[in-house]
Amino acid sequence: MSREEEGEPPRDRLARAALTRIAEPGDETVGRWVAELGPAEVWEAVCEDRRLPAASADRWAGLRLRAARAAPERDLRVIARLGGRFLCPGDREWPTQLDALGAARPLGLWVRGACSLRFVALRSVALVGARACTDYGTHVACECAGALAERGWTVVSGAAYGIDAAAHRGALAAGGPTVAVLACGVDVDYPAAHQELLRAIAECGLVLAELPPGEHPTRGRFVQRNRVIAALTRGTVVVEAARRSGSLNTARHARRLGRHLMAVPGPVTSGLSAGTLRLLREDAVPVGDAAQIVELVGDIGELAEEKEAAVVPRDLLAPQAGLVLDALPVSRPTEAAEVARRACTSERAALARLRELSTLGFVERVGDRWQLRRGAGRHAEPCAHPAPAGG
Repeated sequence: MSREEEGEPPRDRLARAALTRIAEPGDETVGRWVAELGPAEVWEAVCEDRRLPAASADRWAGLRLRAARAAPERDLRVIARLGGRFLCPGDREWPTQLDALGAARPLGLWVRGACSLRFVALRSVALVGARACTDYGTHVACECAGALAERGWTVVSGAAYGIDAAAHRGALAAGGPTVAVLACGVDVDYPAAHQELLRAIAECGLVLAELPPGEHPTRGRFVQRNRVIAALTRGTVVVEAARRSGSLNTARHARRLGRHLMAVPGPVTSGLSAGTLRLLREDAVPVGDAAQIVELVGDIGELAEEKEAAVVPRDLLAPQAGLVLDALPVSRPTEAAEVARRACTSERAALARLRELSTLGFVERVGDRWQLRRGAGRHAEPCAHPAPAGG
């Protein structure tokens, strides 16, 4: 049984895949139907024209029109051909911090990339901001993302122009995992100029979306995407934002969910600092580098020093991650290819597991090589204050 098929029965999984095709992200009415009746019953009701409560005649007709073109089996075949998977609540890989969204929780997530979403999201931070950013904003986002990745933190953003792209590139340059949350299907390169960036993110981290393959972004989908970014992470950093920036929407979601909210101070003379200055006047915490971010979102005692304890016990690791951990020598750094040979897996799979183990506190990267993290070892105990995320 594959890791994405450990939660709901196949009938419910197929229904959730179908519902992502007909319902817009964040649709709380559909979310309540699913919570009360189950996904299969909701899908059958739409197909059989049994109108459910709180749906107007026009709304129900719209869902029926979309359902007529839905082909969940085809969508699941497409994501499999892309080397991806469809995750449902209850799956081992499902990040349970998304449950805080209540009725607006994603019906499912379409994912590309070899890393485990649950594990890389355990220690994750969102870096967001303006698309038309300044050189200052680009520099800060890239530097913070790289330093966070070096400390074993996952950088989450939306793959847009500007701050988002700088954050992803900074994490990739440091060899760390990064997660792109899209407002379209994971097979749609949007923006088109980021085709190579999205490919690199899928190779070294994860690209995910609520929308099935082939779906294109709309303004409303960008807004709803932001709630997933905020819910998935321990905290959100707004690097640079104008007064009406979309990143302020992510900040509002983070605040409502009780996540840490941070902002990078900027020049008061810059219009791209107006949004961050407003956040700072309200309740955002000012930050200027990765150490300050980690001090706020990390575990107690995790200040400027790197983390020395693992986030989860050794026996909670997936079998493949355990094999890769066992393949690392005790006393010296080793290249990923050698780890792959020892673990009897591909180099791509070994790198994905090494990145997971890095975010969990078991290993660290030294140049192009990997080694056991000081103080962690192979049988590390969980830290005294484990992350609340990830279930």
